Amino acid sequence: MTELLGKLFVKNYQNVNEKSVRRGWGTLVSIVGIIFNILLFVGKFAVGTLFGALSITADAVNNLSDAGSQLISLVSFRLAAKPADRDHPFGHARIEYIASMIVSFLIIHIGFDLFKDALDKIIHPGVPTESSWLSVAVLAVSIAVKLWLALFNKRVGKKINSAVMEATAADSLSDVAATSAVLVSQLIIRFFGFDLDAWLGAVVSLLIMWAGIGIMRTTMNSLLGEAPDAEMVKEVVDLILSHPGALGVHDLMAHNYGPGCMIVSVHVEVDGSVDVFKSHDMIDNIEKKINEDLGIIATIHLDPIVTDDDETNSMREITIAKMREIDPAVHIHDFRFVRGNTHTNLIFDIEVPFEVPLSDQQIKETANSKIREINPNYRTVITVDRC
Repeated sequence: MTELLGKLFVKNYQNVNEKSVRRGWGTLVSIVGIIFNILLFVGKFAVGTLFGALSITADAVNNLSDAGSQLISLVSFRLAAKPADRDHPFGHARIEYIASMIVSFLIIHIGFDLFKDALDKIIHPGVPTESSWLSVAVLAVSIAVKLWLALFNKRVGKKINSAVMEATAADSLSDVAATSAVLVSQLIIRFFGFDLDAWLGAVVSLLIMWAGIGIMRTTMNSLLGEAPDAEMVKEVVDLILSHPGALGVHDLMAHNYGPGCMIVSVHVEVDGSVDVFKSHDMIDNIEKKINEDLGIIATIHLDPIVTDDDETNSMREITIAKMREIDPAVHIHDFRFVRGNTHTNLIFDIEVPFEVPLSDQQIKETANSKIREINPNYRTVITVDRC
């Protein structure tokens, strides 16, 4: 169904890296979501009001908020597709993250209001809730529609790498759980006579708020700047090391400017004895390859290292082994072995995982003592990189 809708309504629907195609998918999903959520709101609100079922009315209002969320998504896709300009040289794609945050606040607010209404009905019960097969039918249809919308948003969200759609998919799944609880309440009223409507209304509102908090947490990580995806890092590193002249990779940093706009900077070690123009040409080719194959803008810093000095190579391997005594996950790079009359300097950067509890100063002192175990005339000049 997803591919069929794309084929019918999105021009060149398979070329998802094109901004116009991405916007087309976003527009399609948003309009479909708005239409279905408004229809669900009308149906649930009508039966909820008719039979005095607060939980159904609460679920209806949640669908109306979903329609508003999809409207925000529609606007965000339009704004995110704006080209880069002088004030926003990396484009406007981060607007999607802001839209997701607005959606999360809206969902939490709706959930809180519904919880207050449910609590009031628990404390001050009024007319008993009625149950009917019409209510059951509307709720069952709603569950089926919301399941399909969740899958639709999830598939398209992965296809075009959209945070807004991933958030909407998660919200739709929480709606399925909430509506299922309301359906159970209606069946209990019908067959056993127990009126759990207000209690289920409270449960629905809590599920709605929990979904909003989850969306907010995910989006906040994107806005604050989270660690790059491990699979993406592996792809970049593997591509770089596939070139014979690339001897090592370190200090990789990724900057996410929104879906479809990832910028990576990385240091690549090369043989210092090779002509610098030849090495630079290789670096240019790697940057181009990363952009063509992965859609990532890469800036690579060339780090020449000594490879033809036996003593330096030997001390590099010994130093690696010594540093791993601090922690097996520790790595070193930019190693230099500078001989002097009174002492010899070992200069290198040491990559230390954030999980290692030692402070940077403690790491330097520990590393220096381990190097002096090899030779008391050795000194270290260390830069600690947390990773």
